[in-house]
Amino acid sequence: MLVALLLVVRLYFVQVVHSGDYQKRAVAQYMEPAPDTEARGDILFTQKGGVLVAAAVMQSGWRIAIVPDDIEDAQAVYTKLAAATDFDKARFFAAAAKKNDPYEEVAFYVADSAAAKIRAQKIPGVILVGDQWRSYPAGALAAHTIGFVGYKGDTKVGVYGLESYWQSTLAKTGSGLYVNPFAEIFTNVQSALTSDPSAKQGSIVTAIDPGVQKELEDTLDGVKATYTPRLAGGIVMNPHTGEIVAMAARPAFDPNTFSTVADASVFSNPLVESVFEMGSIMKPLTMAVGIDTGVVTPNTTYNDTGCIERSGKKICNFDGKARGVVSMQEVLNQSLNTGVSYVADKIGHNVFGEYIHAYGLGQKTGIDLPNEATGIIRAIDRGYDVDYASASFGQGIAVTPIEMTRALATLANGGVLPSPHVATAVKLDSGIKRSLAPAQGARVLKAESVDTVTSMLVKVYDNALLKGILKQEHYSIAAKTGTAQIAIPGGGGYYEDKFLHSFFGYFPAHDPKFIVFLFAVEPHGAEFASATLAKPFLGLAKYLINYYDIPPDR
Repeated sequence: MLVALLLVVRLYFVQVVHSGDYQKRAVAQYMEPAPDTEARGDILFTQKGGVLVAAAVMQSGWRIAIVPDDIEDAQAVYTKLAAATDFDKARFFAAAAKKNDPYEEVAFYVADSAAAKIRAQKIPGVILVGDQWRSYPAGALAAHTIGFVGYKGDTKVGVYGLESYWQSTLAKTGSGLYVNPFAEIFTNVQSALTSDPSAKQGSIVTAIDPGVQKELEDTLDGVKATYTPRLAGGIVMNPHTGEIVAMAARPAFDPNTFSTVADASVFSNPLVESVFEMGSIMKPLTMAVGIDTGVVTPNTTYNDTGCIERSGKKICNFDGKARGVVSMQEVLNQSLNTGVSYVADKIGHNVFGEYIHAYGLGQKTGIDLPNEATGIIRAIDRGYDVDYASASFGQGIAVTPIEMTRALATLANGGVLPSPHVATAVKLDSGIKRSLAPAQGARVLKAESVDTVTSMLVKVYDNALLKGILKQEHYSIAAKTGTAQIAIPGGGGYYEDKFLHSFFGYFPAHDPKFIVFLFAVEPHGAEFASATLAKPFLGLAKYLINYYDIPPDR
């Protein structure tokens, strides 16, 4: 019985786990493999219901090479090859003219069917070379998150996105063929039980849902077409688990054709690698600190004079107008800079600075994407009154979009800082799937403080945002806009005519399933984020509610 069991297990590895490797070795017995072919794990999207969809896979096919000295009639050979597959005519004739050259490659990514037609013709001087290459079936979908495989020196490696971050897991070493059966069984048992599945080779399962990803990208395309921002982006995240369900930026690229992109800066993911002054979406975080420390309540009032002076510099509301005696609820409703500055003063600058750090601002989130930038919050540590006042409404400090999304998610996660991540599991070659579970962050705010701020943000969305026209009858949404001035490089103040628009919201407000963050840099045709991003946000929220069958909460 033990021998039979061993045979069954061995057959499983030969016929299922390593079947592709054996097929390639069989082909290599009569065709030379390309010198830089590789084995690499897949990257997988996860649809609703847990269905896995290929995002990055290895594709097998052929290259066509020629021996120029053996080509007697170049035109006749080209005609035969062109009848089977498309390739560069000029490249072929240039290669055929290189007499005394023993080997010239003239076509790539040739399908099996085309290779079979060419092989059947037995054309002298034509060589078929077995090849593998990285393919991205969804094209440009989630390109900034997936990344692509390219060359570093003479080696093929992941150079952006998950392809880069998970390089050691995705890249497969060794032939993967004959292994002592007992050793193979116990090796895979060890892989199944190891405490760190990311240390093993395999495929990466992500939380990215291709349907949600496409909806986010379509939303950003709409913003780009209407308001022509220089840059736009968005994140959809589960605020409790930190799983990134969608992440996108515009402009984008197709990883299948990355070599045709003229400006390599488009490959970088601005949601992780760039910092921005986010503006008024910071105000709910400041208000939450005020409530958490007990210095204000939603009904606390102050006298709004329109402008205040701190450290010899004037700070004003967005329109410079005074409102008189108003409540903290109105501070959020009308997005009053002087109001949150008042809250920061009441908190005390040292305590306010401690909370800023507790929110994770100025720190990397640890997201599993490469080249994560660190927020710049030196103004908070410098100690000038004007810096604390500016930081209270999101100016003077610069953070990454993922950093800001994580901080805002504390309001949707009961006051606890989540851990953003894209990958959810490693799928080992044996077929076993090992979950990745990033640790939950520390508690920043009391649960009751978060509940109070959430109720305030629901009122902002229902009553103040665009005069309440976006209010949903059966769903409560907590949300806030941000319109930030863009700093002039080199410390020359702020542009008068360039702004960054931002928007965040989570829903259902008191039991949120998602938090959505959107931003647009230098949009045109609208002054405030309420005009550029509020309706796109609602469209995305409605999609998520319908797609995931989220029950109404009111």
